[in-house]
Amino acid sequence: MDFNLGEEHLAVRDAAADFARNELLPGIIERDNAQHFDTALIRKMGELGFFGMMVSPEYGGGGMDTLAYVIAIEEIARIDASAAVIMSVNNSLVCWGLEKYGTELQKQKYLVPLASGKMIGAFCLSEPEAGSDATSQHTTAVEAEDCYILNGTKNWITNGNTSSVCLVIAQTDPDKKHKGINAFLVEKGLEGFVVGKKEDKMGIRASDTHTLMFSDVKVPKQNRIGEDGFGFKFAMNTLNGGRIGIAAQALGIAAGSFDLSLKYARERKTFGKPISEHQAIQFKLSEMATKIEAARLLVYKAARLKDEGKDYVMAAAMAKLHASDIAMWVTTEAVQIHGGYGYVKEYHVERLMRDAKITQIYEGTSEIQKLVIARELLK
Repeated sequence: MDFNLGEEHLAVRDAAADFARNELLPGIIERDNAQHFDTALIRKMGELGFFGMMVSPEYGGGGMDTLAYVIAIEEIARIDASAAVIMSVNNSLVCWGLEKYGTELQKQKYLVPLASGKMIGAFCLSEPEAGSDATSQHTTAVEAEDCYILNGTKNWITNGNTSSVCLVIAQTDPDKKHKGINAFLVEKGLEGFVVGKKEDKMGIRASDTHTLMFSDVKVPKQNRIGEDGFGFKFAMNTLNGGRIGIAAQALGIAAGSFDLSLKYARERKTFGKPISEHQAIQFKLSEMATKIEAARLLVYKAARLKDEGKDYVMAAAMAKLHASDIAMWVTTEAVQIHGGYGYVKEYHVERLMRDAKITQIYEGTSEIQKLVIARELLK
Protein backbone atom coordinates (compact mmCIF):
# COMPACT_ATOMS: atom_id res chain seq x y z
CA MET A 1 0.00 0.00 0.00
CA ASP A 2 1.60 3.23 -1.23
CA PHE A 3 1.38 6.17 1.16
CA ASN A 4 3.42 8.58 -0.93
CA LEU A 5 1.31 11.69 -1.48
CA GLY A 6 0.74 12.92 -5.01
CA GLU A 7 0.45 16.52 -6.13
CA GLU A 8 -3.29 16.69 -5.48
CA HIS A 9 -2.96 15.42 -1.91
CA LEU A 10 -0.05 17.75 -1.22
CA ALA A 11 -2.07 20.69 -2.56
CA VAL A 12 -4.97 19.78 -0.26
CA ARG A 13 -2.61 19.54 2.70
CA ASP A 14 -1.05 22.93 1.95
CA ALA A 15 -4.41 24.65 1.40
CA ALA A 16 -5.83 23.29 4.67
CA ALA A 17 -2.67 24.16 6.60
CA ASP A 18 -2.62 27.71 5.22
CA PHE A 19 -6.27 28.26 6.11
CA ALA A 20 -5.76 26.88 9.61
CA ARG A 21 -2.73 29.08 10.32
CA ASN A 22 -3.98 32.26 8.70
CA GLU A 23 -7.72 32.14 9.41
CA LEU A 24 -8.36 29.79 12.32
CA LEU A 25 -5.40 30.46 14.60
CA PRO A 26 -6.10 34.18 15.15
CA GLY A 27 -8.75 34.45 17.83
CA ILE A 28 -8.80 30.75 18.65
CA ILE A 29 -8.31 31.29 22.40
CA GLU A 30 -11.08 33.88 22.47
CA ARG A 31 -13.45 31.53 20.61
CA ASP A 32 -12.65 28.75 23.06
CA ASN A 33 -13.24 31.02 26.06
CA ALA A 34 -16.52 32.34 24.70
CA GLN A 35 -17.65 29.01 23.22
CA HIS A 36 -18.20 31.05 20.08
CA PHE A 37 -19.24 29.34 16.86
CA ASP A 38 -17.84 31.70 14.20
CA THR A 39 -20.23 31.52 11.26
CA ALA A 40 -17.97 33.73 9.11
CA LEU A 41 -15.08 31.26 9.41
CA ILE A 42 -17.38 28.31 8.76
CA ARG A 43 -18.70 30.07 5.68
CA LYS A 44 -15.12 30.51 4.41
CA MET A 45 -14.46 26.81 4.94
CA GLY A 46 -17.50 26.05 2.84
CA GLU A 47 -16.38 28.41 0.09
CA LEU A 48 -13.01 26.64 0.00
CA GLY A 49 -14.71 23.28 -0.44
CA PHE A 50 -13.95 21.77 2.96
CA PHE A 51 -17.56 20.73 3.62
CA GLY A 52 -18.14 18.57 0.56
CA MET A 53 -14.72 17.17 -0.17
CA MET A 54 -15.82 13.63 -1.06
CA VAL A 55 -19.08 14.65 -2.75
CA SER A 56 -19.26 14.19 -6.50
CA PRO A 57 -18.83 17.37 -8.58
CA GLU A 58 -22.28 16.54 -9.97
CA TYR A 59 -23.65 17.72 -6.62
CA GLY A 60 -21.23 20.59 -6.12
CA GLY A 61 -18.56 18.70 -4.19
CA GLY A 62 -14.84 18.35 -4.65
CA GLY A 63 -14.94 14.75 -5.87
CA MET A 64 -11.89 13.92 -3.77
CA ASP A 65 -10.98 10.64 -2.14
CA THR A 66 -11.05 9.77 1.55
CA LEU A 67 -7.30 10.20 1.86
CA ALA A 68 -7.51 13.83 0.73
CA TYR A 69 -10.29 14.36 3.25
CA VAL A 70 -8.35 12.96 6.23
CA ILE A 71 -5.27 14.95 5.22
CA ALA A 72 -7.36 18.13 5.34
CA ILE A 73 -8.96 17.15 8.66
CA GLU A 74 -5.53 16.55 10.20
CA GLU A 75 -4.28 19.99 9.15
CA ILE A 76 -7.40 21.78 10.41
CA ALA A 77 -7.32 19.87 13.72
CA ARG A 78 -3.64 20.74 14.26
CA ILE A 79 -4.88 24.26 14.93
CA ASP A 80 -8.61 24.12 15.68
CA ALA A 81 -10.31 20.85 16.67
CA SER A 82 -13.67 22.62 16.92
CA ALA A 83 -13.58 23.55 13.24
CA ALA A 84 -12.38 20.04 12.41
CA VAL A 85 -15.35 18.35 14.08
CA ILE A 86 -17.83 20.63 12.32
CA MET A 87 -16.15 19.71 9.05
CA SER A 88 -16.01 16.00 9.95
CA VAL A 89 -19.71 15.73 10.79
CA ASN A 90 -20.79 17.47 7.60
CA ASN A 91 -18.51 15.37 5.38
CA SER A 92 -18.52 11.92 6.99
CA LEU A 93 -21.83 11.64 8.79
CA VAL A 94 -24.13 13.72 6.62
CA CYS A 95 -22.91 14.18 3.03
CA TRP A 96 -21.42 10.71 2.59
CA GLY A 97 -24.51 8.80 3.68
CA LEU A 98 -26.86 11.12 1.80
CA GLU A 99 -24.94 10.75 -1.47
CA LYS A 100 -24.59 6.97 -1.14
CA TYR A 101 -28.13 6.14 -0.03
CA GLY A 102 -30.32 9.16 -0.74
CA THR A 103 -32.76 9.64 -3.60
CA GLU A 104 -32.04 12.03 -6.44
CA LEU A 105 -34.64 14.43 -5.03
CA GLN A 106 -32.95 14.34 -1.60
CA LYS A 107 -29.56 14.94 -3.16
CA GLN A 108 -30.69 17.91 -5.21
CA LYS A 109 -32.56 19.49 -2.30
CA TYR A 110 -30.06 18.84 0.51
CA LEU A 111 -26.72 17.48 -0.69
CA VAL A 112 -25.98 20.32 -3.10
CA PRO A 113 -26.21 23.09 -0.44
CA LEU A 114 -24.54 20.85 2.17
CA ALA A 115 -21.55 20.23 -0.10
CA SER A 116 -21.07 23.95 -0.71
CA GLY A 117 -21.34 24.92 2.94
CA LYS A 118 -24.45 27.01 2.29
CA MET A 119 -26.20 24.53 4.56
CA ILE A 120 -24.73 22.72 7.58
CA GLY A 121 -25.87 19.25 8.59
CA ALA A 122 -26.14 17.33 11.85
CA PHE A 123 -26.26 13.60 12.60
CA CYS A 124 -28.70 12.65 15.33
CA LEU A 125 -28.16 9.21 16.83
CA SER A 126 -27.27 9.66 20.51
CA GLU A 127 -30.05 9.83 23.09
CA PRO A 128 -30.16 10.35 26.86
CA GLU A 129 -30.32 6.57 27.32
CA ALA A 130 -28.50 5.47 24.15
CA GLY A 131 -25.09 6.73 23.08
CA SER A 132 -23.77 5.07 19.95
CA ASP A 133 -26.12 2.09 20.39
CA ALA A 134 -28.36 2.42 17.36
CA THR A 135 -30.47 -0.54 18.48
CA SER A 136 -31.77 1.29 21.58
CA GLN A 137 -33.66 4.15 19.97
CA HIS A 138 -36.41 5.72 22.06
CA THR A 139 -37.11 8.39 19.45
CA THR A 140 -40.10 7.17 17.45
CA ALA A 141 -41.37 7.86 13.94
CA VAL A 142 -44.96 6.69 13.57
CA GLU A 143 -46.16 6.32 10.00
CA ALA A 144 -49.19 8.44 9.07
CA GLU A 145 -50.96 8.98 5.75
CA ASP A 146 -48.42 11.27 4.08
CA CYS A 147 -45.73 11.66 6.73
CA TYR A 148 -44.03 10.24 9.78
CA ILE A 149 -44.80 11.71 13.22
CA LEU A 150 -41.47 12.14 15.01
CA ASN A 151 -41.20 12.24 18.82
CA GLY A 152 -38.15 12.04 21.05
CA THR A 153 -34.92 13.64 22.21
CA LYS A 154 -31.42 13.56 20.76
CA ASN A 155 -28.42 14.83 22.68
CA TRP A 156 -24.72 15.61 22.18
CA ILE A 157 -25.55 16.82 18.67
CA THR A 158 -22.67 18.63 16.96
CA ASN A 159 -23.93 21.52 14.80
CA GLY A 160 -27.16 21.17 16.74
CA ASN A 161 -28.10 24.84 16.61
CA THR A 162 -26.45 25.97 13.38
CA SER A 163 -27.49 23.06 11.18
CA SER A 164 -30.27 23.52 8.65
CA VAL A 165 -31.07 19.83 8.24
CA CYS A 166 -30.56 16.84 10.52
CA LEU A 167 -30.25 13.13 9.81
CA VAL A 168 -32.37 11.61 12.57
CA ILE A 169 -32.33 7.92 13.48
CA ALA A 170 -35.69 6.77 14.89
CA GLN A 171 -37.63 3.62 15.73
CA THR A 172 -40.61 3.02 13.46
CA ASP A 173 -41.58 -0.51 14.49
CA PRO A 174 -40.34 -1.59 17.95
CA ASP A 175 -41.45 -5.20 17.36
CA LYS A 176 -38.89 -5.49 14.56
CA LYS A 177 -36.11 -4.16 16.84
CA HIS A 178 -33.13 -3.00 14.74
CA LYS A 179 -34.97 -3.91 11.54
CA GLY A 180 -37.66 -1.40 12.47
CA ILE A 181 -35.30 1.59 12.56
CA ASN A 182 -35.29 4.33 9.91
CA ALA A 183 -33.28 7.44 9.08
CA PHE A 184 -34.96 10.73 8.20
CA LEU A 185 -33.94 14.11 6.83
CA VAL A 186 -35.53 16.63 9.19
CA GLU A 187 -35.44 20.33 8.41
CA LYS A 188 -35.10 23.03 11.01
CA GLY A 189 -38.19 25.17 11.36
CA LEU A 190 -40.69 22.33 11.31
CA GLU A 191 -43.38 22.72 13.96
CA GLY A 192 -42.47 20.82 17.11
CA PHE A 193 -38.70 20.80 16.38
CA VAL A 194 -37.01 22.55 19.32
CA VAL A 195 -33.31 23.23 19.87
CA GLY A 196 -32.53 22.69 23.54
CA LYS A 197 -29.68 23.80 25.75
CA LYS A 198 -26.13 24.26 24.58
CA GLU A 199 -23.68 22.02 26.38
CA ASP A 200 -20.91 23.69 28.41
CA LYS A 201 -18.07 21.40 27.33
CA MET A 202 -14.52 20.72 28.50
CA GLY A 203 -13.14 20.75 24.96
CA ILE A 204 -14.04 21.56 21.34
CA ARG A 205 -15.84 24.49 22.92
CA ALA A 206 -16.17 26.56 19.73
CA SER A 207 -18.37 23.92 18.12
CA ASP A 208 -22.02 24.06 19.12
CA THR A 209 -23.38 20.94 20.82
CA HIS A 210 -27.06 20.90 21.68
CA THR A 211 -29.97 18.73 22.71
CA LEU A 212 -32.66 18.50 20.03
CA MET A 213 -36.29 17.73 20.87
CA PHE A 214 -39.06 16.53 18.57
CA SER A 215 -42.72 16.77 19.55
CA ASP A 216 -45.15 15.50 16.90
CA VAL A 217 -42.89 16.74 14.11
CA LYS A 218 -44.36 15.89 10.70
CA VAL A 219 -41.60 14.56 8.44
CA PRO A 220 -42.55 14.01 4.78
CA LYS A 221 -42.33 10.37 3.70
CA GLN A 222 -40.04 11.39 0.85
CA ASN A 223 -37.46 12.37 3.51
CA ARG A 224 -36.88 8.80 4.65
CA ILE A 225 -33.48 7.43 3.65
CA GLY A 226 -33.70 4.09 1.82
CA GLU A 227 -36.26 1.35 2.19
CA ASP A 228 -38.34 0.86 5.32
CA GLY A 229 -36.13 -0.58 8.08
CA PHE A 230 -32.85 0.57 6.51
CA GLY A 231 -32.00 3.02 9.31
CA PHE A 232 -29.87 0.70 11.42
CA LYS A 233 -27.69 -0.33 8.50
CA PHE A 234 -27.48 3.30 7.41
CA ALA A 235 -26.29 4.37 10.87
CA MET A 236 -23.70 1.58 11.12
CA ASN A 237 -22.26 2.19 7.66
CA THR A 238 -22.11 5.92 8.30
CA LEU A 239 -20.40 5.48 11.67
CA ASN A 240 -17.79 3.18 10.12
CA GLY A 241 -16.74 5.98 7.78
CA GLY A 242 -17.12 8.56 10.53
CA ARG A 243 -14.50 6.78 12.62
CA ILE A 244 -11.90 7.56 9.98
CA GLY A 245 -12.71 11.27 10.24
CA ILE A 246 -12.48 11.21 14.03
CA ALA A 247 -9.18 9.32 13.84
CA ALA A 248 -7.86 12.04 11.53
CA GLN A 249 -9.04 14.69 13.98
CA ALA A 250 -7.25 12.93 16.85
CA LEU A 251 -4.14 12.65 14.68
CA GLY A 252 -4.24 16.37 13.98
CA ILE A 253 -4.62 17.27 17.66
CA ALA A 254 -1.62 15.08 18.51
CA ALA A 255 0.45 16.51 15.65
CA GLY A 256 -0.40 20.08 16.64
CA SER A 257 0.67 19.41 20.22
CA PHE A 258 3.92 17.90 19.00
CA ASP A 259 4.61 20.92 16.75
CA LEU A 260 4.22 23.25 19.71
CA SER A 261 6.35 21.03 21.96
CA LEU A 262 9.18 20.83 19.45
CA LYS A 263 9.18 24.61 19.01
CA TYR A 264 9.09 25.21 22.75
CA ALA A 265 11.87 22.69 23.43
CA ARG A 266 14.17 24.52 21.02
CA GLU A 267 13.45 27.92 22.55
CA ARG A 268 13.14 27.24 26.28
CA LYS A 269 16.45 27.21 28.15
CA THR A 270 17.32 25.63 31.50
CA PHE A 271 20.75 25.23 33.04
CA GLY A 272 22.21 27.34 30.25
CA LYS A 273 20.97 25.34 27.24
CA PRO A 274 17.75 24.62 25.33
CA ILE A 275 15.68 21.90 26.97
CA SER A 276 15.79 20.06 23.62
CA GLU A 277 19.37 19.17 24.53
CA HIS A 278 18.29 17.38 27.68
CA GLN A 279 17.97 13.65 27.14
CA ALA A 280 14.72 13.40 29.10
CA ILE A 281 13.03 15.83 26.68
CA GLN A 282 14.58 14.10 23.67
CA PHE A 283 13.08 10.80 24.81
CA LYS A 284 9.64 12.39 25.08
CA LEU A 285 9.86 14.02 21.65
CA SER A 286 11.08 10.81 20.03
CA GLU A 287 8.25 8.74 21.45
CA MET A 288 5.67 11.37 20.56
CA ALA A 289 6.86 11.50 16.94
CA THR A 290 6.93 7.71 16.61
CA LYS A 291 3.42 7.22 18.00
CA ILE A 292 2.01 10.00 15.82
CA GLU A 293 3.54 8.45 12.71
CA ALA A 294 2.10 5.03 13.61
CA ALA A 295 -1.34 6.63 14.06
CA ARG A 296 -1.01 8.41 10.71
CA LEU A 297 -0.26 5.13 8.92
CA LEU A 298 -3.35 3.52 10.47
CA VAL A 299 -5.52 6.47 9.41
CA TYR A 300 -4.12 6.45 5.88
CA LYS A 301 -4.61 2.69 5.61
CA ALA A 302 -8.27 2.93 6.60
CA ALA A 303 -8.78 5.76 4.11
CA ARG A 304 -7.07 3.83 1.31
CA LEU A 305 -9.13 0.71 1.96
CA LYS A 306 -12.33 2.75 1.82
CA ASP A 307 -11.23 4.42 -1.42
CA GLU A 308 -10.41 1.02 -2.95
CA GLY A 309 -13.85 -0.33 -2.09
CA LYS A 310 -12.42 -2.89 0.32
CA ASP A 311 -13.62 -3.83 3.81
CA TYR A 312 -12.37 -1.04 6.04
CA VAL A 313 -14.45 -1.61 9.18
CA MET A 314 -11.64 -3.08 11.32
CA ALA A 315 -9.05 -0.66 9.94
CA ALA A 316 -11.28 2.32 10.78
CA ALA A 317 -11.87 1.06 14.33
CA MET A 318 -8.13 0.44 14.81
CA ALA A 319 -7.28 3.90 13.51
CA LYS A 320 -9.85 5.54 15.75
CA LEU A 321 -8.80 3.53 18.81
CA HIS A 322 -5.08 4.15 18.40
CA ALA A 323 -5.20 7.76 17.20
CA SER A 324 -7.54 8.90 19.98
CA ASP A 325 -5.42 7.22 22.67
CA ILE A 326 -2.29 8.76 21.18
CA ALA A 327 -3.92 12.19 21.05
CA MET A 328 -4.64 12.02 24.77
CA TRP A 329 -1.13 10.77 25.59
CA VAL A 330 0.73 13.22 23.34
CA THR A 331 -1.20 16.26 24.53
CA THR A 332 -0.56 15.29 28.15
CA GLU A 333 3.16 15.01 27.41
CA ALA A 334 3.03 18.34 25.59
CA VAL A 335 1.70 20.04 28.73
CA GLN A 336 4.45 18.33 30.73
CA ILE A 337 7.17 19.54 28.37
CA HIS A 338 5.85 23.09 28.63
CA GLY A 339 5.81 22.86 32.43
CA GLY A 340 3.92 25.69 34.07
CA TYR A 341 3.48 27.44 30.72
CA GLY A 342 1.60 24.39 29.45
CA TYR A 343 -1.06 25.01 32.07
CA VAL A 344 -1.98 28.44 30.76
CA LYS A 345 -4.04 29.17 27.67
CA GLU A 346 -1.51 31.37 25.92
CA TYR A 347 0.59 28.36 24.91
CA HIS A 348 -2.36 26.41 23.40
CA VAL A 349 -1.39 22.92 24.59
CA GLU A 350 -3.87 22.90 27.49
CA ARG A 351 -6.68 23.50 24.98
CA LEU A 352 -5.45 20.71 22.73
CA MET A 353 -5.32 18.40 25.74
CA ARG A 354 -8.95 19.24 26.54
CA ASP A 355 -9.92 18.78 22.89
CA ALA A 356 -8.19 15.40 22.70
CA LYS A 357 -10.37 13.69 25.28
CA ILE A 358 -13.55 13.76 23.21
CA THR A 359 -11.88 11.79 20.41
CA GLN A 360 -11.83 8.80 22.79
CA ILE A 361 -15.57 9.19 23.35
CA TYR A 362 -17.50 10.14 20.24
CA GLU A 363 -18.10 7.74 17.35
CA GLY A 364 -17.94 5.07 20.07
CA THR A 365 -15.66 4.85 23.11
CA SER A 366 -12.38 2.93 23.07
CA GLU A 367 -14.22 -0.08 24.46
CA ILE A 368 -16.67 -0.02 21.55
CA GLN A 369 -13.76 0.13 19.07
CA LYS A 370 -12.24 -2.92 20.72
CA LEU A 371 -15.54 -4.78 20.37
CA VAL A 372 -15.72 -3.84 16.69
CA ILE A 373 -12.16 -5.04 16.13
CA ALA A 374 -12.78 -8.28 18.02
CA ARG A 375 -15.97 -8.93 16.06
CA GLU A 376 -14.09 -8.53 12.79
CA LEU A 377 -11.22 -10.72 13.95
CA LEU A 378 -13.58 -13.50 15.04
CA LYS A 379 -15.72 -13.55 11.91
